[in-house]
Amino acid sequence: MPADLILTNARLVLGHEVVSGTLRAAGGEIADVDTGRSTAAGAIDCEGDFIAPGLIELHTDNLERHMTPRPGVSWPHRAAIIAHDRELAGTGITTVFDAIRVGSILSDNRKRNGRYARQMADEILESRAAGLLKISHHLHLRAEVCSETLIDELGEFGTEDRVGIVSLMDHTPGQRQFTDLKKFEDYVCGKHGLSRTDFQDYVTFLYGLQSRFGVAHEEAAVAAATRLGATLASHDDTTAGQVATSKTYGVALAEFPTTVEAANACHSADIGVMMGAPNLVRGGSHSGNVAASDLANLDRLDILSSDYVPASLLMAAVQLGHLWGDMARGIATVTSAPAARVGLKDRGALRAGLRADIIRFAEDGGGPVMKSAWCAGQQVA
Repeated sequence: MPADLILTNARLVLGHEVVSGTLRAAGGEIADVDTGRSTAAGAIDCEGDFIAPGLIELHTDNLERHMTPRPGVSWPHRAAIIAHDRELAGTGITTVFDAIRVGSILSDNRKRNGRYARQMADEILESRAAGLLKISHHLHLRAEVCSETLIDELGEFGTEDRVGIVSLMDHTPGQRQFTDLKKFEDYVCGKHGLSRTDFQDYVTFLYGLQSRFGVAHEEAAVAAATRLGATLASHDDTTAGQVATSKTYGVALAEFPTTVEAANACHSADIGVMMGAPNLVRGGSHSGNVAASDLANLDRLDILSSDYVPASLLMAAVQLGHLWGDMARGIATVTSAPAARVGLKDRGALRAGLRADIIRFAEDGGGPVMKSAWCAGQQVA
């Protein structure tokens, strides 16, 4: 077990306040938190830096970026997983739900999405069991409704995999994230190298997939979440009607609603609203959807996700802290709030008896600066 850890002369980010004091961890757990200053041998003088719970990431595309560093380029999975793990640790993320796509397109040569979920999950779980990973990894199955193989791929997972989240993804163009077809064209042609001349035929092909499989795939994903004991999430809800459907399915988390209307409906339905940290840092959505700052100002933002930039998670949480005039509330969007939505009762706060998942950061004029991170009391960055 890791040795005792004493962090003193720190600004401790607690549930509803920031206080000066000392935190002591022992045996991988937080032993006590108090407002005094420690003179114990080995105590680390934090010089007034913030000490906060380790960040919890529920939805990130970062692993896929390491798997495919360039369009058409595949990287060895184990190397990708380890690089992803180390990058997250360095940004203060101590718990991650690795987002893995289930649901592939195999028949269309313009943009084939090969099957990889089961193999990737096995390699994550094997790496975790072998002690190769520094932070706590969980599985998030992104169930792509507009696909050909979703039902078969979901069937490859069982309760022994400890899947934490199943999210309903429907990237059929013309709705949700890509209501604007020009934005969708720029996305698939730019990111995936699809020819502009093939774009309209590809859109027609996707409409056909949705017509043939959409209803059955959505039902299968909802059933899989129940079977696996996973939190069910919706994705890119745009209308109140879509949110109402999500509620009937038992959705607890709305990933990236695209409009104020949808966010308001989620709030009324007690569905947690998660927005992208890059949206907040950049000042708007790259897809032209609602700005995270607008939802924050309306009190309709509950959780942040780093989405495609791991370092954005702490940046955006601190930004929210200043926007709201409440640093504890800002940090809660990346710690206690995500922990509560996915049922992680052993982390997400600086409280005796919880896992010693802890970060130390300072602030300068450019935002937060990560200094150290511990996962279950073991320093990982």
